[in-house]
Amino acid sequence: MNQTDLWTVATILGMTAITVLTRSFFFLSDKPWTLPAWAQRGLHYAPIAALAAVIIPEMVMSQGHLIATWKDARLFAVAAGTAWYYWRHGVLGTILAGMAVYLPLHIYLGW
Repeated sequence: MNQTDLWTVATILGMTAITVLTRSFFFLSDKPWTLPAWAQRGLHYAPIAALAAVIIPEMVMSQGHLIATWKDARLFAVAAGTAWYYWRHGVLGTILAGMAVYLPLHIYLGW
C-alpha cells in the first residue's frame, strides 16, 4: 500500500469517527437536551433560508452571472409560479404552473 492509499484510508476513518461522535453526542447525557428559545425560534426559519439559498441563484443567474435578457424562460416561470401561489396557496399548483410556463418557452422557443 502506498502513502496516498494510507492517507485516503486515514482520512476516511477520521471522518467516520468524527461523524459517529458528533451524531451520537446527545446520547452521552442522561438528562434531556433543550435548545434556548432563540435557537428554537431560529430553527423555524432554517428550511426556508436553505431553500432560498439554493433556489434564488438558480432563478436569477446563468453561469455565475445575473440574467441580462428578459428572454429567459425561468423568469416567466417564476412569475407564473408566484402568481399561482398567491392566488391558490398550493405548493403543487405552484410547481405545475411554473413548469407549464417554463417547458414550452424552453423547449419550443429555446429560451
